[in-house]
Amino acid sequence: MKNYFVSLIGASVLSAFCGSALAQDGKIQAADMVALFEKMSGQHPGHRKAHARGLCATGVFIPSPNDLFKGAPLLHNGELPVVMRFSLGGGDPDADERVAGVRGVGIQIKLPDGSIHHFTGNNFPVFAGKDPDTFHGFLSTMLPDESGKSDPAKTLAYAEEHPSVKAHMAWAQNAQAPASFANVEYYGLHTFYYESADKERTKFRWRLSPDLGIKNLTADEIMSKPSDFLADALAEQLQEGPVSFTLIASIGQEEDSTNDPSVQWPAVREKVELGAIRLTDSGGEQCKPLNFDPNVFSAGFSPSDDPVLRMRSAAYAISFGKRLSGQ
Repeated sequence: MKNYFVSLIGASVLSAFCGSALAQDGKIQAADMVALFEKMSGQHPGHRKAHARGLCATGVFIPSPNDLFKGAPLLHNGELPVVMRFSLGGGDPDADERVAGVRGVGIQIKLPDGSIHHFTGNNFPVFAGKDPDTFHGFLSTMLPDESGKSDPAKTLAYAEEHPSVKAHMAWAQNAQAPASFANVEYYGLHTFYYESADKERTKFRWRLSPDLGIKNLTADEIMSKPSDFLADALAEQLQEGPVSFTLIASIGQEEDSTNDPSVQWPAVREKVELGAIRLTDSGGEQCKPLNFDPNVFSAGFSPSDDPVLRMRSAAYAISFGKRLSGQ
């Protein structure tokens, strides 16, 4: 349960909760989510309230124009500058990087007209709950009691009553420790749309596939690594050769869910390459002033009615404001 707790906090927290001020039913507000994150990870002034430990990298986005996304400025302006932030889940800025669980990514692509496009994802393919209320309730079962202990039975009972958390639980129980941020596949989780100039609308979900392949640490490798090995691992890969990812869109059908990130689309859906991200450098403070709000898009793109996606912007904004003010 300990590893699962760490995974869940890392994965779903910062990536999943940053949208509008209220959940769809008006019960859970973004401020409630941020407060819960602080209870679970403790107070760490000046740091992100989730995905606190991270590593910045820079590079270029090399687009792959195609008919489904025709006319998208994101894909028709040549190579574009990219800033990426890789992270561990949870709110501890000193988290042990050898621990299995959540890894996240925030991507900012800047277009020539000054507009930006964000992609924000995690290494898990399904979210822990169909909506903000379910997720908040799920995490709340893991809070310790007066004696400082949490009761796994509460979490299991909650899952039986709220089955939309089960797929994420299954993922978390089998999560491993990646060998590098460059050896992780990241999922956008939510449904998005692209509408071309002639009003053709494409429904899609995205993932970022590592061109170096997925690689996890063995038990022996974990024992030999320091707790902060990921920055050196990525730097060494950059010295050895190209480090890149392929951005892939899965094209949705009418029957595919648009508002439930706890449900995956069928694997047989059509796949379209949107482009490649090639890293050129890692380290530095470029990411420090950035807020990787997943609801920031370039022209033609728009969000779905996913209540989790809607809540993320407000939660990110609250966390961002606290971080910049030293809270």
